Amino acid sequence: MGIVDKAKNKAEELKGKAKETTGRIIGDEELQAEGLVDQGKAGVKQAGESVKDAAKDVTRAFKK
Repeated sequence: MGIVDKAKNKAEELKGKAKETTGRIIGDEELQAEGLVDQGKAGVKQAGESVKDAAKDVTRAFKK
């Protein structure tokens, strides 16, 4: 996973946490749910990047 991708995913996760927390504090369930969705999206992207990294590692292992 590239450093830029990691940073983007982390930023999206933090944005989601901020929305969730803000929604909880002000009693806005829709904002809170939106924050959870943002966090979920970031997690899925991170998992996808991890799979790509693992595939690259396997490819490199067979090239040696």
